[in-house]
Amino acid sequence: MAVEVQQAEKRATRRFALRLPVSVNYSGNTGAALAAQTRDVSARGICFYMDAPLTTGSEIEFTLTLPPEITLTESIRVRCRGKVVRVEPGMTDAKVPVAAVIDEYEFLAES
Repeated sequence: MAVEVQQAEKRATRRFALRLPVSVNYSGNTGAALAAQTRDVSARGICFYMDAPLTTGSEIEFTLTLPPEITLTESIRVRCRGKVVRVEPGMTDAKVPVAAVIDEYEFLAES
Protein backbone atom coordinates (compact mmCIF):
# COMPACT_ATOMS: atom_id res chain seq x y z
CA MET A 1 0.00 0.00 0.00
CA ALA A 2 1.57 3.29 -1.13
CA VAL A 3 1.10 6.39 0.95
CA GLU A 4 1.31 9.74 -0.82
CA VAL A 5 2.68 12.57 1.27
CA GLN A 6 2.03 16.08 0.05
CA GLN A 7 4.68 18.65 0.77
CA ALA A 8 3.36 21.85 2.33
CA GLU A 9 3.86 25.05 0.36
CA LYS A 10 6.74 26.95 1.98
CA ARG A 11 6.37 30.20 0.07
CA ALA A 12 4.85 33.07 1.99
CA THR A 13 4.48 35.47 -0.93
CA ARG A 14 2.70 35.23 -4.25
CA ARG A 15 4.76 34.08 -7.23
CA PHE A 16 4.25 35.50 -10.70
CA ALA A 17 4.99 33.12 -13.57
CA LEU A 18 6.79 35.61 -15.80
CA ARG A 19 9.17 35.12 -18.70
CA LEU A 20 11.36 38.23 -18.48
CA PRO A 21 14.93 38.85 -19.56
CA VAL A 22 17.30 39.22 -16.63
CA SER A 23 21.02 39.99 -16.50
CA VAL A 24 22.95 38.12 -13.80
CA ASN A 25 26.31 38.83 -12.17
CA TYR A 26 27.73 36.45 -9.60
CA SER A 27 30.74 36.24 -7.33
CA GLY A 28 33.70 35.08 -9.38
CA ASN A 29 32.28 36.36 -12.68
CA THR A 30 34.74 38.87 -14.07
CA GLY A 31 33.08 39.30 -17.46
CA ALA A 32 29.87 40.89 -18.59
CA ALA A 33 26.56 39.99 -16.98
CA LEU A 34 25.07 36.71 -18.16
CA ALA A 35 21.73 36.71 -19.93
CA ALA A 36 18.97 34.62 -18.39
CA GLN A 37 15.18 34.40 -18.45
CA THR A 38 12.91 34.30 -15.42
CA ARG A 39 10.60 31.38 -14.70
CA ASP A 40 8.86 33.07 -11.79
CA VAL A 41 9.33 36.09 -9.54
CA SER A 42 8.07 36.99 -6.06
CA ALA A 43 8.83 39.75 -3.57
CA ARG A 44 11.34 37.49 -1.81
CA GLY A 45 12.82 35.38 -4.57
CA ILE A 46 13.32 34.53 -8.20
CA CYS A 47 13.81 31.48 -10.37
CA PHE A 48 15.51 31.91 -13.73
CA TYR A 49 16.90 29.74 -16.53
CA MET A 50 20.61 29.91 -17.31
CA ASP A 51 22.88 28.15 -19.80
CA ALA A 52 25.16 26.91 -17.01
CA PRO A 53 24.52 26.19 -13.34
CA LEU A 54 25.61 28.44 -10.49
CA THR A 55 26.75 27.09 -7.15
CA THR A 56 24.25 26.98 -4.28
CA GLY A 57 25.22 29.70 -1.82
CA SER A 58 26.72 31.98 -4.51
CA GLU A 59 26.13 35.70 -4.04
CA ILE A 60 24.41 37.17 -7.10
CA GLU A 61 23.24 40.52 -8.42
CA PHE A 62 20.64 40.72 -11.16
CA THR A 63 18.64 43.37 -12.98
CA LEU A 64 15.22 42.97 -14.56
CA THR A 65 12.35 45.17 -15.68
CA LEU A 66 8.98 44.52 -14.07
CA PRO A 67 6.12 45.06 -16.54
CA PRO A 68 3.02 47.23 -15.95
CA GLU A 69 0.92 44.09 -15.30
CA ILE A 70 2.87 43.62 -12.07
CA THR A 71 3.61 47.20 -11.03
CA LEU A 72 0.13 48.48 -11.96
CA THR A 73 1.84 51.65 -13.23
CA GLU A 74 4.71 51.79 -15.70
CA SER A 75 7.60 49.38 -16.26
CA ILE A 76 10.17 49.55 -13.47
CA ARG A 77 13.82 48.43 -13.62
CA VAL A 78 14.98 46.72 -10.44
CA ARG A 79 18.48 45.70 -9.36
CA CYS A 80 18.53 42.95 -6.75
CA ARG A 81 21.17 41.26 -4.62
CA GLY A 82 20.71 37.82 -3.18
CA LYS A 83 21.95 34.29 -2.84
CA VAL A 84 21.42 31.09 -4.84
CA VAL A 85 19.36 28.66 -2.75
CA ARG A 86 18.68 25.88 -5.27
CA VAL A 87 19.94 24.66 -8.62
CA GLU A 88 17.67 22.16 -10.36
CA PRO A 89 18.84 19.49 -12.81
CA GLY A 90 19.15 20.82 -16.37
CA MET A 91 16.24 20.58 -18.74
CA THR A 92 16.42 18.84 -22.11
CA ASP A 93 17.16 22.16 -23.85
CA ALA A 94 20.24 22.58 -21.58
CA LYS A 95 18.72 25.46 -19.59
CA VAL A 96 19.35 25.18 -15.86
CA PRO A 97 16.73 26.50 -13.38
CA VAL A 98 18.39 28.53 -10.62
CA ALA A 99 16.41 29.75 -7.58
CA ALA A 100 17.63 32.64 -5.45
CA VAL A 101 16.43 34.56 -2.43
CA ILE A 102 16.33 38.35 -2.74
CA ASP A 103 18.14 40.03 0.16
CA GLU A 104 17.95 43.63 -1.08
CA TYR A 105 16.76 45.58 -4.09
CA GLU A 106 16.73 49.07 -5.51
CA PHE A 107 14.63 50.73 -8.17
CA LEU A 108 16.66 52.18 -11.03
CA ALA A 109 15.97 55.37 -12.94
CA GLU A 110 15.03 54.85 -16.57
CA SER A 111 17.91 55.73 -18.87
